[in-house]
Order: sequence, then structure tokens, then C-alpha cells
Amino acid sequence: MKKANTYFQGELLKNINYPEDLKKLKPNQLSQLSKEIRQYIIDIVSEKGGHFGASLGVVELSIALHYVFNTPYDQLVWDVGHQAYVHKILTGRKNQFPTNRIKNGLSGFPKRSESVYDTFGVGHASTSISAALGMAIANKNGSHKNKQHIAVIGDGSMTAGLAFEGLNHAGAEKTDLIVVLNDNCMSIDPAVGALKEYLTDISTSKTYNRAKNKIWKVLGRISRFGPNAQAVAKKVEGAIKSTLLGESNYFESLNFRYFGPIDGHNCKNLVSVLNDLKNIPGPKILHCITKKGKGYSPAEKGNSTVWHAPGIFDKNTGKSIKSGGVKSPPKYQDVFGETIIELAKKK
Repeated sequence: MKKANTYFQGELLKNINYPEDLKKLKPNQLSQLSKEIRQYIIDIVSEKGGHFGASLGVVELSIALHYVFNTPYDQLVWDVGHQAYVHKILTGRKNQFPTNRIKNGLSGFPKRSESVYDTFGVGHASTSISAALGMAIANKNGSHKNKQHIAVIGDGSMTAGLAFEGLNHAGAEKTDLIVVLNDNCMSIDPAVGALKEYLTDISTSKTYNRAKNKIWKVLGRISRFGPNAQAVAKKVEGAIKSTLLGESNYFESLNFRYFGPIDGHNCKNLVSVLNDLKNIPGPKILHCITKKGKGYSPAEKGNSTVWHAPGIFDKNTGKSIKSGGVKSPPKYQDVFGETIIELAKKK
């Protein structure tokens, strides 16, 4: 196996260790950087194992967030954490990334003791909104000014109770907060339920998607004329969105301003939209459409559940590799499930 610092890094990636290095790039260079980071993850995870599909799906979004916001002063909170590989690569841990999930190496999840950029220690789903909200409220009552708080939630985490509690609380507080919904229609398995169907309806509404960009441009011009104009623009925006969607917007009803859906793999547009959202007060949600395994054909076309964390595999073919020809031990969830079934069958 290769040593920690011998994996190939592209022409742009080799000069980027922290977000301040990232900000030296021009917006039109971010697409190339995305390709280089994606290949770096493929090279390492194929040999070392780890969370794969979610990591590839959030490359552009991770780059855009660190490009736009002043991290770690601006506090970025990741949900679950298996989306945070790119975040780690961009925040001083690029050369240590091959030690990910190895004893005495990097944690597989954000960890506060590991980096000042990891604002919240995570591992369980659906905690990001409440955590970021708590930070935002504390900041509101503190001395720090113009500090942004961003929660990135995805992979089915929005459907859990704690996420709903966070939305409910944030809407009532009306505190400045950005929630980025990384919508890939998946958790580990395909997402199900009413919220998933609702988000699908929004993302596939041709009428809404044709009109939204024109609406944003017009409202953006109106809002520049002061606070009163901004209030008018907000009301007009809400009315137009409700009309286009044929019903009230769920997030708008919780006092969140809803933006999207937008392409979560378009770096240049993500940067533009996030820069706009920075200057809009109150709670906001940005709905990004992404694809798990983006940029790696076997993962894009294959079983998304398998490619969530595929273990060691041949990066050229996508075929699984058994370490030393020895069968891998069973997974905890499989043992647990089989044991519960076995016990249930007993009289």
C-alpha cells in the first residue's frame, strides 16, 4: 500500500491545503478542481475503504461552500458526516486523508478535536440544523458580527424528527441561518415517504424550474431599493412560488425562504447563489439536487446501496476486492437483524 502522501494530486489540488488557497482560484477553475478531488477520493477509498457514494456526490457543493464562506469563522455544520470527506481534504487534512478510518489516523466523521473547521462532532443523522441553530442563536447574543451559520443536511436525514424540530425552532426564532438540503433521493437505501415525494414534485416541476431564475433576477433588483422593498419582494416571491407549485411551500410555511432546486454539481452557479444568500436575513433553505457516486461510472450506474460504502475495490473495473482472499466479517447491522429475526421465531 502507498504511504499517506504518495497519491497523485492534480495541478490545482496539489497547491490547495486550506480554504484560503481555494479562494485564490477563479470561479471557472472550480470545475477542474472538482475533477481532481473526485479522482483523489476514488484513488484512496478504492484502496482503503470508506464512505464513497455520498463523498463523490457532494464535491462541488463542498468546494462552493468553502469558496464563498469565511470558514472556520463562518460555522459550517455537516449532517451525519460521511459527506465530509471533501471538507476534510480542503481544510488542512489532504495529505493525511489516506489514513481516514485507520487507527491513529483521521476520523471518518467531523471531529472537533481534529480540526477547528469541524464545528460539531457528528456520526448520527439529522443533528445539523439544531446544532447550527444553537450556534446562530449564541452568536446573535454575542459580540461576533456578520457570522454565517450553515447546516448541510442530506442522505435522507431531513426526514427524521430532530431535523423537523430544528426547522420548527429556527422558523420561530427567525435567526439568520442557511440550511443546504443535499437532495440525492437516498439515505443508504433509496429515500421513501411523503417528504421525498414532495421534494421530487418540486425538482421535476417544469413550470417552476423555467420561471424561477427570471423571478430571482427581478426580485433581486427590487430588493436593492431598501428594507421596505425587500419586504415587498419577499411577499411577491412567496405568492409566485405558491402559484407555480400549485400549493403552499412546506418550508415557506415554517418561515424559511426557499431557494431551488438548483444543480448541486454546477460549481459556478452554486458560488453565485450562495453569495446571494449570505446577504438575505433570516432562515433560508437551499435545495440542491445531487447524485450519489457522481463522476464514477460504476457507482452512478450500479446499486447505490452497495456504493454507499463498498469496501476495497478495483477503481478501473469497480469490482470488489477481498483483502488477502479472506472473506470479510459480517456487518453489525446484518448480525443484529438476523439475531432479532431468530429470537422472534422462538416461542
